[in-house]
Amino acid sequence: MLFAINSQDVPNSLALRKQARPAHLARLEALKQEGRLVLAGPYPAVESNDPGEAGFTGSLVVADFDSLADAQAWADQDPYIEAGVYAQVTVKPFKQVLP
Repeated sequence: MLFAINSQDVPNSLALRKQARPAHLARLEALKQEGRLVLAGPYPAVESNDPGEAGFTGSLVVADFDSLADAQAWADQDPYIEAGVYAQVTVKPFKQVLP
């Protein structure tokens, strides 16, 4: 089943994000290689694909997991959590309708 992992950053998280980004992306790449990743990306803090020093306000990951518990466990091990990027993470079942 698909699950949406919606994360909210702490204020001024850009430096923390930059530090933990390679490890964060490696985990996403592993999901992609397993054919389980639907989409992933950050929420820019301003209306721009490259927000510069404005940074980001959070992230969204939609991926296939066996259960809510498995999705939560995966989310709990995100390098951004260890680095202090995320203030809050919510994991919910997700039903993809389109495309």
